[in-house]
Amino acid sequence: MELDKRIVDFMARHHVLTLATATTEGMPYCAACFYAYDKRRNLIIFTSDETTLHAQQMAANSTVAVAINLETRIVGKVQGIQICGTARRGDEADKSIYIKRFPYAALAPLNIWVVEPTFMKLTDNTLGFGKKLIWNKA
Repeated sequence: MELDKRIVDFMARHHVLTLATATTEGMPYCAACFYAYDKRRNLIIFTSDETTLHAQQMAANSTVAVAINLETRIVGKVQGIQICGTARRGDEADKSIYIKRFPYAALAPLNIWVVEPTFMKLTDNTLGFGKKLIWNKA
């Protein structure tokens, strides 16, 4: 299924996500992370130190969820996306994309992670109250 341009545009406009991870036993955890979106490969790229709980949980259980929301009190402007996917360590190409989005990050040691979405649901009230655009990886 082709990714709707409105989902791509939403992902490209924002830069902070909430990452949900869990242990293999199911203990959940959430963390906020800056991200870069690679629209060509539909990948979410972020950095996280290996000592963080969410990085340790991703290393043990790669199934994750992501939420990105526009903060607003105006119901007609509500927008947010929920994503399910698989996390993995990023490579140099991913690191390059992240640094292009956040140039100051080039000065820090980076542990790059990537989420490959398997499901995306954009709620966008600017298209009509409760309008949802859904994408599933084929």
